[in-house]
Amino acid sequence: MKQLKYIGFLMLAVISLQSCHKDLLEPIPEAAVSSENYFLNDQQIETGVIAIYDAIQGVNSTNLNDNRGIQHEYYVTEMRSDNTRTKNQEGEAAQFESYAITPNNGIVENYYRSCYSTIFRSNLVLENLANASETMAPIFEGEAKFARAYSYFNLVRLFGDVPLIDRTITPQDDEIAFTRVATATIYDLIVSDLETAAANLSNGEYTRASKAAAEALLAKVHLTLGNYLEAQILCENVMGYGYTLEPNFNDIFYNEGNNEVIFVIAYTQGIEADSQDFSAEFMNGVGRTVGVNYVTEDAAAFLDANGGNRTEFSYRIDPLQPTQRQVVKYLPNGEDGGANGNVFASDATLSGNDWVVIRYADVLLMHVEAILAGGQETTNMAAITSFQTVRDRAGLTDAVTSITKQELLNERRAELAFENQRLFDLIRFGEAQNVLSDLSTANNYSFTATDLLLPIPQREINLSNGIMTQNPGY
Repeated sequence: MKQLKYIGFLMLAVISLQSCHKDLLEPIPEAAVSSENYFLNDQQIETGVIAIYDAIQGVNSTNLNDNRGIQHEYYVTEMRSDNTRTKNQEGEAAQFESYAITPNNGIVENYYRSCYSTIFRSNLVLENLANASETMAPIFEGEAKFARAYSYFNLVRLFGDVPLIDRTITPQDDEIAFTRVATATIYDLIVSDLETAAANLSNGEYTRASKAAAEALLAKVHLTLGNYLEAQILCENVMGYGYTLEPNFNDIFYNEGNNEVIFVIAYTQGIEADSQDFSAEFMNGVGRTVGVNYVTEDAAAFLDANGGNRTEFSYRIDPLQPTQRQVVKYLPNGEDGGANGNVFASDATLSGNDWVVIRYADVLLMHVEAILAGGQETTNMAAITSFQTVRDRAGLTDAVTSITKQELLNERRAELAFENQRLFDLIRFGEAQNVLSDLSTANNYSFTATDLLLPIPQREINLSNGIMTQNPGY
């Protein structure tokens, strides 16, 4: 992981990957070191903090028993929107685009388990803060609570009510591990965690949690909850920290560490333990399960009409299959393959592209959304300034005098295409039912309102011995 010097073999001795499964409820020491006698000082707790980011990063592996972390997120988000699909409509991947997901879908289970692995590792750090120095304890707390809130925010938006686990638990804690808690209670924890993170952290990092990252994520939480004034204040805080838009849109993704990125999940090319393979999976002929997260005709047509200079850096015609369109924000290691197609100089399945979670353009558009406050239109000059700034960078310089809700949703689609934002935006704006129903009708899919939530993995339900319930429609 870039800029994170973590001790992999040591963490394997301390922490095993974690989920709510009864047989994985507590860390299993694989050597003489255990969690009870390890996290005794700042240096040791630091390895636990870095292991949290490692859990979000996920394992670059074809084995669904390995937690894939964010490397699988595009399946459960972008491919369930109108932006992307699979190339061949085969296997478990195609279930997402056609809204035919089953509770036994291994990708869904893996993502659920990965989120709880991050939550477990966060709880482990939080329970050992008494052993940290007075200087480092609040920083470790902020990072752990940021990661826990980030994971729960994804879980609650994707699955609805989920188990709330705010401490490490044992195999005897079935009620905690499998009892689904109301989303309002989960959001209370998310808000509290992010407020603590924002208070405890400073700025300067982008591969680790920062004050700006916590405030930006909390702003999105408040937008989701309809707390518009709180979101506006947080966005304006972040807008005062010196972030700027990259002049060249392509540099956001290929000039890593630029002044637009606020928080990324970092990867390193060529190192199996620290690389990712989703860049290769977006391509044709260079990955393991290639041709997923391909651009829909609808998204391509939308970008052609509305993307400005962002379009060429968002998708391209597949050089090996001209009827298909590929995402290009994450070409493996920045290599475009040239005129001969996807002939990469390096192993594309060991890519080093960072995954951008939060960037400044998103904050500017959230600022507009907060000022719009659920209304249909605004002429507020602060909102117009933020909106115009994003459009100007895209070469769309016609003066804006008002912004409608639909125009803002369209701008978010053009700016953040293929960044796992579209589904959540549709839901937050109240447009998911209409947009996805139309998409389903046009493509003979089977979307219904219950498809806005994923199924609880069947394995979790089986392990719960009757405690855990399934979402409607599954």
